[in-house]
Amino acid sequence: MIKSATLYTDNIKALRRFYGNVLELDMTETTDEQFTVKIGESLLTFKHSEQPAFYHFAINIPGNQFSMMKYWIQERVTLNREEGQDEVYFQFFDADAMYFEDPAGNIVELIGRRKRDLFGDLSKESFLNISEMSITTPHVAEVGDELQDLGIPLRNGTKVNPDELNFLGRGDTFLVLVPPSRRWYFSKKISETYPLELTWNDTRIQLDEEGKLSLA
Repeated sequence: MIKSATLYTDNIKALRRFYGNVLELDMTETTDEQFTVKIGESLLTFKHSEQPAFYHFAINIPGNQFSMMKYWIQERVTLNREEGQDEVYFQFFDADAMYFEDPAGNIVELIGRRKRDLFGDLSKESFLNISEMSITTPHVAEVGDELQDLGIPLRNGTKVNPDELNFLGRGDTFLVLVPPSRRWYFSKKISETYPLELTWNDTRIQLDEEGKLSLA
């Protein structure tokens, strides 16, 4: 699972207000230079950068609360659309998804796993964990091999496709490996390489500004 992820932004104040006041997530740490929010079993940190950056990531939510969450989210943000639709069903994941962008342009996906239910009212507990984190790099094949060597399996095989999305992980948690210059689904944004850090289980992984992978 993705225990934690650290992303960069030049818009730290707006993001702090968005995740704390709009999405109403609990903050575990906040300074002038960074803040961390709790997303169920995962921690998401944004650090200040002089350069703008944006990422795609997904958050697991209970499948039986998808409609409630959609109603709640639409009162706070505008959902992105693809071919006129503001949600999509992924048969191979048996999950429904909706997308929106935060003030820094991060493409946030809420994905409702139909086999994962949570009964009761919508709450902070409805944000279960970070489901997907994008890794955009011009070195797709190299990074894909390194991630597999760390024990993170590639979905459907062992050879990554350097020109397409590649899902590495298992269950309902994946790293999404993608080359630059590819349009993100439910967005007009084109994938770009930005640094990030994450912890997969107990392994800390870093991606630098050139898209090279290293262990933290």
